[in-house]
Amino acid sequence: MRRHTSVLKRTVLTGSAPSRAALGRTALAAVAIALAAGCTAPSPGDAKSPARPAAAASPSKAPDASADQVTDSTPSAAPPSASASSSPSGTSDKPGGVLMREGTENEQVRELQARLRQIGHFHRSPTAFYGSMTSKAVSAFQKKSGLPETGTVDGTTWTRLTGASRKPTADELRPATTNELDKPDARCLKGRVLCISKESRTLAWMIDGKVVAAMDVRFGSENTPTREGTFNVGWKAKEWTSTIYHTPMPYAMFFSGGQAVHYSADFAARGYNGASHGCVNVRDKQKLAQVFAQVQKGDKVVVHW
Repeated sequence: MRRHTSVLKRTVLTGSAPSRAALGRTALAAVAIALAAGCTAPSPGDAKSPARPAAAASPSKAPDASADQVTDSTPSAAPPSASASSSPSGTSDKPGGVLMREGTENEQVRELQARLRQIGHFHRSPTAFYGSMTSKAVSAFQKKSGLPETGTVDGTTWTRLTGASRKPTADELRPATTNELDKPDARCLKGRVLCISKESRTLAWMIDGKVVAAMDVRFGSENTPTREGTFNVGWKAKEWTSTIYHTPMPYAMFFSGGQAVHYSADFAARGYNGASHGCVNVRDKQKLAQVFAQVQKGDKVVVHW
């Protein structure tokens, strides 16, 4: 035992060749991980949220989609007895006439969420699962309507809600994006435009003011920000590998130097827990492929808050 310890000490203290090689491999691995996703020059702190001008308020309309899945989309938190009738009749065989409560998962919950979203109480895509975020939205509606703030939906709450909203459309029940689209920037209302909002973290492909397709996006960190302004698509590449980081950038549409809109496997896997090095990352590959086929060189790109 003492002999092995002595050999180890000599190896560490003298910096023998095997030890230096191992350290070299470790350093290279760390660099490779640090450069795993992005488009512009590397910089520390790339996993931070995109910087916003100091005079503006922090984004509040589009919270992290991964948080939605934990708090409002995970059936594992559901009580065993929490399922409810999907009929919006306002009646129930449950004590107290409760139609929906935390843990309920069915299409009536999806309609509930879509109706709450119409009147500004729910800011996610409907999931059909009644979690804590839905409960808070129901409580807010009940408070505004002068009803007891139970966070559960009984016949009275349902009747008030259906009277204050309209029957959701198919697009409202299953919207194109997890994040809610905000009002388009005025520069997006004419012509063919990739309208990209840092406020809602969405990309809307628009033609003459009409949204043709929409998808969730993420941006660069505060150290490698995605540039804001009006640009044009300079060139496109269905298959492209970053010349800086040697990482895939499928369906890349370059609009400002090395910055591009492109699919990101890292965004698809980690969501908003990561950031790009300046590019506009998209996590829905199929949807981006459809837009890529329509976008032409010279089409406008608007990046705005």
